[in-house]
Amino acid sequence: MPVDDILLDAEERMEKAVDVFRHALTGIRTGRANPGLVDSLRVEVYGSPTPIKALASVGAPEPNQIVVRPFDPGTIKDIEKALRASDLGFNPQSDGRVIRIIVPALSTDVRRKMGARIKELAEEARVAIRNVRRDANKAADTEQADGGLTEDDCKGAKDEVQELTKRFEARVGDLAKTKEAEVMEE
Repeated sequence: MPVDDILLDAEERMEKAVDVFRHALTGIRTGRANPGLVDSLRVEVYGSPTPIKALASVGAPEPNQIVVRPFDPGTIKDIEKALRASDLGFNPQSDGRVIRIIVPALSTDVRRKMGARIKELAEEARVAIRNVRRDANKAADTEQADGGLTEDDCKGAKDEVQELTKRFEARVGDLAKTKEAEVMEE
């Protein structure tokens, strides 16, 4: 496997780790309403769990309100039931056509918990990135042992993998810092 392939594979996998982290951050509550809060919700409808996005359009017309408009009015009770049963702590109100969710302001204690959760998710993303680095370095060592790379090329590849690791860890840190600032602002 040439050095370029090792680096490209490592970069793609690190990018995926950052994307997973970014997606996980959308589910964390801030002081403002965000449709991403209910994106991961699955609704038991038609005999199978279905993502809420497939059943309704979700929007946040006001800073403290999420509006769910079901495509099929027959599913409104199921969506409402799933929202109540979720661990999000929301109390949805329905008028028969749309469901309104008032997002309460976060208490200081909840903000701290959310901040801690962001740090946990960031560390998980960093560990994933470091695992990719380990795999890429192992691939370079294997390639050198098989005679496909010189010692200098192997060292150069490891240095480039380390640069990629630093760059992606910095992106995770920046995303975490931004989200933590959103959560902590009142």
